[in-house]
Amino acid sequence: MLTFVVFLICAASSVSASAKGAAAGPRLNNNQLYKFSYTTEVLVDRVRGSKEGSAGYKISSDVNVNLVWRDQTNKDDQLIQLAISNLRIEPVSPRSEKKNILHGSTTKSILGKNKLAALTKPFLVHLKNGKAKAFYSYRSEPATVKNLKRGLASLLQVQLSTGKVVENDVSGRCTVEYKAVKGQVTRTKNLETCKTEETGFTTHSKVLGVSRKASSVTVFTLENGFIRSAEAEETHSLAVNARRSVAAKVVSKQSLKLVGTEAGPLEAAGKDAAAVVKSMDTKLAAVGIAAEKVKSECKGCPSLFEHWQAEKKQLEPESLSKARAPRSFLALIQTIRKAPKDEILKVLKSASKTSLPQVVDAVTSSQTSESLDAMLEFLNFTDAKGLVLQERFLYACGFASHPNERMLQALLDISKGKIGSTDIKESVVIIMGALVHKLCQKGGCKLPTVEQVKKMILNGPDSTTVESEVQMYLLALKNSLLPEAIPIFTKYAESEVGAYSTIALTALQRYDVNLMTSEVKQTVNRVYHQNRRIYEKNVRAAAADVILSSNPTYMEVKNLLLSIGNLPHEMNKYMLSKIQDILRFQMPASKVLRHAMKDMISHNYDRFAKVGSSSAFSGFMAQSSDLTSTYSLDILYSGSGILRRSNMNIFGATNEAMLHGLQVAIEAQGLESLIAATPDEGEEDLESFAGMSALLFDIQLRPVTFFKGYSDLMSKMFSMTGDPMNVVKGLILLSDHSEVIQLQSGLKASAEFQGGLAIDISGGMEISLWYRESKTSVNNRGALVITGNVTVDMDFLRAGVEVSFDTEASLDFITTVQFSEYPFLVCMQMDKSTFPVSEYLTKYESLPSGKSVVSRKSKKTLVPGSEFPLHQENSNMCKRVFDSNW
Repeated sequence: MLTFVVFLICAASSVSASAKGAAAGPRLNNNQLYKFSYTTEVLVDRVRGSKEGSAGYKISSDVNVNLVWRDQTNKDDQLIQLAISNLRIEPVSPRSEKKNILHGSTTKSILGKNKLAALTKPFLVHLKNGKAKAFYSYRSEPATVKNLKRGLASLLQVQLSTGKVVENDVSGRCTVEYKAVKGQVTRTKNLETCKTEETGFTTHSKVLGVSRKASSVTVFTLENGFIRSAEAEETHSLAVNARRSVAAKVVSKQSLKLVGTEAGPLEAAGKDAAAVVKSMDTKLAAVGIAAEKVKSECKGCPSLFEHWQAEKKQLEPESLSKARAPRSFLALIQTIRKAPKDEILKVLKSASKTSLPQVVDAVTSSQTSESLDAMLEFLNFTDAKGLVLQERFLYACGFASHPNERMLQALLDISKGKIGSTDIKESVVIIMGALVHKLCQKGGCKLPTVEQVKKMILNGPDSTTVESEVQMYLLALKNSLLPEAIPIFTKYAESEVGAYSTIALTALQRYDVNLMTSEVKQTVNRVYHQNRRIYEKNVRAAAADVILSSNPTYMEVKNLLLSIGNLPHEMNKYMLSKIQDILRFQMPASKVLRHAMKDMISHNYDRFAKVGSSSAFSGFMAQSSDLTSTYSLDILYSGSGILRRSNMNIFGATNEAMLHGLQVAIEAQGLESLIAATPDEGEEDLESFAGMSALLFDIQLRPVTFFKGYSDLMSKMFSMTGDPMNVVKGLILLSDHSEVIQLQSGLKASAEFQGGLAIDISGGMEISLWYRESKTSVNNRGALVITGNVTVDMDFLRAGVEVSFDTEASLDFITTVQFSEYPFLVCMQMDKSTFPVSEYLTKYESLPSGKSVVSRKSKKTLVPGSEFPLHQENSNMCKRVFDSNW
C-alpha cells in the first residue's frame, strides 16, 4: 500500500512538472519580428446565396507581430505588439466595373485620413496562457477602428490543449471548446452563450418570431509552439418562423498566415505588462477586448416629419387593404424609434383626421419611451369623443411585441384617472391583462407594477356587482393566463349569469392541459351535465369544448356520448357534429372517443342519427413546411332555428408552437319573440341581445354589442342597412426582432425583422321579418408584409440584404337562415378571394459619398380563391337556399 501511495505522489509531481514546462498558448521569441498576411471579409445574402452574388467587402493588410515583454517566471505571460500596414479594401468577390462600388477608390479615400492613420498605429495585447488578459490602444480612436484591432487580437487567442473554457474576446464573454491534435487546434465558440453589452429584443410569440442559427469555428495550424495560420469562419442566419423564405445570413471570415520572420526589437525590461505599456506611450490605455458600441449616423436621411410627408397617403383608410399600408407602417416605425418626443408630437398633430388612427398605431407600436410619452401627452382620456384613437392606442399596447413595465404602469395610471368612456375603461383593464401575460413570459412576473395589476384583476370580479365590470375583470384575467386565476374561472363557470360562465369556460380552454386539476374538471362536467342548475345551451357547449380539449378520461367521454339524445334538439346535433369533427380531424381526444364508442350503449343509431342545423367543422386553410393553418367553425342554433352562437377560429402552428390567430364569436339570445317561437329550457327569461367578441393573435379584445334589450332591437331592426359593424381595424406589428450581431472580426451586423398587418374585421347581423330570413356575416380583410434586413455598416462602407414578403387577402363567413318553413334552412359560406403573394430580394452596397450599387429580384404568384369545405349537409342546404329549382 505504501509503495502504491509513493508511486501516486511521484506520478502527480511529474505531471505537475510537465504541465509547468509545457506551453499553454503560443510563445513568441525575443528579438524576432513575425510577418503575417491578414484578411477579413464579410458577406450578406439570402440563406442559400453564393459568395459570388453576395453583398460585402474584404479588408486585407500586412501585420507585424513582436514580443515586447515577458514575465521571467512564466514564459506564457507575454506582452505583444501588433502593427497593421498596407491596408486594402476590395469587393468580396470579382465584380464588373459597373457593379463595383469601390472602383476608382483608394483605401485613403474610403476610410479617410484619420481612420487610416488610427488603423495603422501599433497596439498591444497582453496574453497570459494563451488568453487575452488586456488590450491596449488609444481611447481617442474611433470605435470602428478599435473593434477591427480587437478582431485581429482575438485571433491570437488560443490554447494548445483540449478542453472547454470561458473566454473574453471581441464577441464578449463566451464558452469556447478547444480540440487539439498534432500540429492543429480547432476552436469552436458557442455563440449562444456570448454575453455582450448590446442586447436586442424579439417577439414573444414563437410562431411570429425569428429563429436563428449561428456557428463560429477557427482552425489553427501550429509550428514549434507558434501560430503558422489561423482560419476562422462565422455564420449567422435568421429566418421568420412562419415564412422561412424570409431569411438572411451574414458570413464573416478571417485568415491570418505567417509569411516570414526577421530580426526584431529586443524585449523590454519591467516588472509587469502595465508598467511596460506606460513606459512606451502614456496615451496607450487598457480599453478592454470586448467590442465597443458603434453609433451609426445616417447622413442625408429624412427627418421623421419628412418621412411622414412621403408616406402619409399610404396610411389613409382606403389603402389599408393594400400591402403598401403595412410596408409604410413598418418603415415609419423604424424612423419613429430614432425620433425625439417633440418630433413625434408634430407628426401626430399634423396628421389628417382619417390617417391619424394609423399614425397612433405606428407611434404606439414603436415602443420607445419617447413614443409612449408622446402618446400619453397627445391623448385625453377624459374626452369621450376620442374613443377611436384611445382604443387604437390600447390595442397597439396589447399587441406590443416587447412591452416593458413602464407601458403597463402608464395603463394602470390611466385606469386610476378619470376616463370619459366606459368602453375605454373596459379596454384599459382588458389590455392590462394581456401585458401582464407578456411580461410574465419574459420573467417579469415579480415586477412591482405587474404585482400591482395582478392583485387588481384577481380581486376585481368579486369587488363589484356591476355586470359589465365583472365581465371586464374576467376578460382581463382571460388575457393574463395567470395560473392563480384558474380557481376564479372555476367559480364563475357555475355562475347564474350566462355571460360570466361563457367567459370563464372559454378562458379555461386556453390554459395548459396540465393545469386542469380534478377540481376544475369536476366543475366543468357539472356545468355540462347540469348537476346543480339549468344552463343556457351556449354555456353547456363551452363546457363540452373544455372537456374535450383537456385530455378527457374514458368516463368523461362516455358520459358526453350518453348525454346525446337527452339534450335540447339543436344541441344534440351540435354535440354529434362536434364528436364527428374530432374523429375526422384526428384531434387529441379522438383516441379516447374511439375507445368509448366501442360500447354500443353510447354509440348507436338512436344517438348518432340526430338531425338539426347546428354543426362543428374543422379544416386546413394552408399547409407548408413552415406553417400549418387550420380553421374551425362551430354553429349552435336555438330550437326555434335562430342563431345562438357562431364561433370561427383560425390557428397557426409551427413545429414548436401554436398561435390563436383569430376568433370571431357572434352570440344572440332572446329573439324567439320575433317569430312567436318557444325558447329552449333555461332560456325563457333571457333579454334580447346580439353581440360579437373577437380574439386576435392571442389577445382578447373588448366585445361589441349589436343591440341589447327589445326596444334597442326594434329600433335597430328598422334602421338596419345590413352594413357590417367594425370590430377591429388598424395596423398591427406582428413580428419584431432586432439585434446587433458582433462578429469575431470586429465588424458588426445589425438585423431587423418586422411583420406588419393591416386588418379590418367587421361583423353584422340582419333580420328580415318580411322575407323571414336572417343573415350574419364576418368579413376579414388584411394585408401582410414581413421584412428582414441584415446590414454591416462600418461608417466608411455599408453592405446589406433585405428580404421581404407581402400578400393581400380577404376571408368572408356568411350564415343565411330562412325560417319561412320548418325545419329552417341554414347555409354557411366561408370564402377566400384570389390573392397575390410577392417575394422580394434586395442587395445593396453604399459609400458615405452617396455612391451605391443595388440589385433587386422579385417573384409574384397568384393563389386562387376558394370556398372552404364544410360538412355535406351544409352543401345540400345551401343548394336549397340559393337555388329555387333544387
